[in-house]
Amino acid sequence: MTKELLYAAFDSKYEELKQALEGNDLKKMKELALEVHAMVHPAEISGRSEKTIADYILAYMMSGNQNALVPREKWDSDLHYAGTKTVPLCWQFWHTYRIEDLVSNILMADQEQIFNEEWRKKTGASISDTGNALEFEEAVEFGKKIHVEALRDYMIAVGKNTRSIIEKLTLEQIQSMAPATWVMKILEVGGVTTDFRSIWLLVYWGRLTRGGMILTPMTNHHMMHLPACLNHLLILD
Repeated sequence: MTKELLYAAFDSKYEELKQALEGNDLKKMKELALEVHAMVHPAEISGRSEKTIADYILAYMMSGNQNALVPREKWDSDLHYAGTKTVPLCWQFWHTYRIEDLVSNILMADQEQIFNEEWRKKTGASISDTGNALEFEEAVEFGKKIHVEALRDYMIAVGKNTRSIIEKLTLEQIQSMAPATWVMKILEVGGVTTDFRSIWLLVYWGRLTRGGMILTPMTNHHMMHLPACLNHLLILD
């Protein structure tokens, strides 16, 4: 498998998902949402038989490379709202799965996030937020403290939970936004900080329908970060 094939397969299926979410076929929406979600998460989460883009990068991280330095994203569109443009590899998984946890549970399902004090202790995380505002030195220190085995377990728990949430969504929910009180709860639980490089996320998420949340935090957001790792590291030719 080459990274170009992985990217092309995702792009094609993602476009199908976008089109489906513009219609009213709930079954098709969910089927495509789960398929695209599976493409950017470890295969263990969905039960896929073939490796995903996340599997290749996760395996590299678990082989003693959690602090390999990589570009934060594959393009610069949001980096004026970021503390650093270069991050440890483990930060990428922390960042994407913290966002998925917060958005899927609090905004899509109105329930408690998975991350709690027990997960903080297991992972060794020095923060509870998404890490958007960390400066380079802070991100490096964060990476040194992370227990990657626990981070991987957290990723699997978040991904499986998201799939359960998607399966239960109604058409009305997919087409509607979360109440502002739900959005502010993310700040209350420490999912974002008051730093402008972090809190802007609440404005962004607050404008999305749940269908939009499927398109961005749940799926395409991972593809803002995974290719930055795969393109920079000697993982695939």
